Amino acid sequence: MKLVEWFGRQALFAFDPETAHGLSITALKTGLPLAWPAPRSERLESVVAGLTFPNPLGMAAGYDKNAEVPDALLALGFGFAEVGTVTPLPQGGNPRPRIFRLSADRAVINRLGFNNEGHDACFGRLANRATRQGIVGVNIGANKDAADRMADYEAGVGRFARLASYLTVNISSPNTPGLRSMQNRAALAELLTRVSAARQAAAQDSGTSPPIFLKIAPDLGEADLDDVAAVVLEKNIEGVIVSNTTIARPRLASRTHAGETGGLSGAPLFDPSTVVLAKMRKRLGPKLAMIGVGGVDSAETALEKIRAGADLVQLYTSMIYAGPSLPGRIVRGMARLAEREGLRRIGELRDSRLDAWASRSLAIQ
Repeated sequence: MKLVEWFGRQALFAFDPETAHGLSITALKTGLPLAWPAPRSERLESVVAGLTFPNPLGMAAGYDKNAEVPDALLALGFGFAEVGTVTPLPQGGNPRPRIFRLSADRAVINRLGFNNEGHDACFGRLANRATRQGIVGVNIGANKDAADRMADYEAGVGRFARLASYLTVNISSPNTPGLRSMQNRAALAELLTRVSAARQAAAQDSGTSPPIFLKIAPDLGEADLDDVAAVVLEKNIEGVIVSNTTIARPRLASRTHAGETGGLSGAPLFDPSTVVLAKMRKRLGPKLAMIGVGGVDSAETALEKIRAGADLVQLYTSMIYAGPSLPGRIVRGMARLAEREGLRRIGELRDSRLDAWASRSLAIQ
């Protein structure tokens, strides 16, 4: 399988990144076994925000923007999959080219701009899988030209509350002008008030009330983190996802494309996103759910996110470089460590290196 993956990667890398992404979605749609998932281990089960996850590794939003292959992703070994970001109306996103591989850094820069087919297309696909098992979250966003962006988030909650295992409010993409300003204290308080009210209204109609997570940027200062944490605790949402891509540019080995605008993801994001994760865990306390994202490419990096305060972890960019067997390899590695350490549940590792990570300086001051 490793040899097959190597040839598959070489073939995909012959195409531009966006074409290669589309081909990978097509391959998953075939239903053919592209990798061997890890066997289920009770040691990896996690109960987070009232949901029981078979393992703590998820596919992050951005890969399956239109909910085309969530079940195929689960079949690769992921414990959950997050689709989107989806906006009320279809939109094409920013002009191409808008995805750039930084192979020497195992990283990607993208400036896609919430390109997706809109609520209707995503809703139809999720409705068709409504009776299937598996945790599938929906990441909701706002159209670039929306007159009231907060209303777009309300619409996302109302539309997907009965189908989504959880909902992610994404206000941290760097590729929609002005979106990140919604992380400011006053704007965030209003947004979460309106989103929570929309969930309550949806619950009255459908009887379902999925958890709400807020996805934040890694490019926040200490005072910004204080504000976000205060609002999250005040508004009683279920958790925070740390983090989205970064507009910062750490030292990169890749010369080609390193200067492109957009959000950087992949291995260089591991340290800064993990520092923000730990600092947010310190601020939010032990009870709120937290998902760690950024630079996860192995069992060890996944476990380190948990040690730094994450209940769950997600990846995306690393699978571009490692192939579809990566989730199974990570899950098997986590299970081996849990057995070797005599852990009843992998969550027992959480916060074991919280202080070490939280004491580090932020990349952005």
